[in-house]
Amino acid sequence: MTGRKRHIVVDTLGLLLAVVVHAADVQDRDGAKVVLTKLLGGFPRLALIWADGGYAGKLLGWADDAGPWAIEIVKKPAEQRGFAVLPKRWIVERTFAWLGRYRRLSKDYEEHPGSSETMIRSAMINRMLHRLEPG
Repeated sequence: MTGRKRHIVVDTLGLLLAVVVHAADVQDRDGAKVVLTKLLGGFPRLALIWADGGYAGKLLGWADDAGPWAIEIVKKPAEQRGFAVLPKRWIVERTFAWLGRYRRLSKDYEEHPGSSETMIRSAMINRMLHRLEPG
């Protein structure tokens, strides 16, 4: 299958905590398990993870057993029509937009998912360095 999915976990500033890239035919919930497993032991103060509605269902039960964090699904209001910015959901969308500004990440140029993950980490390192030393 062609195409890739990117799963990222970011902090409230939009800075990368974990990333997983896999084939597009893998379910979102399965990809989320992989990226959440990468968080184990690395972020002891992480208590709450906000997630998109695509991650609802069995993942919530798995996460309760797997890690010390709680997952809260950010759902759009039932009365909402069209696009609207959802609270907390925009943080990860903004990070994806930052990543899209890097040429190697604007399209799926990488042959291996590991190479794509490395490019995402490199782009975020660049982003963090520019935050430390603007201009």
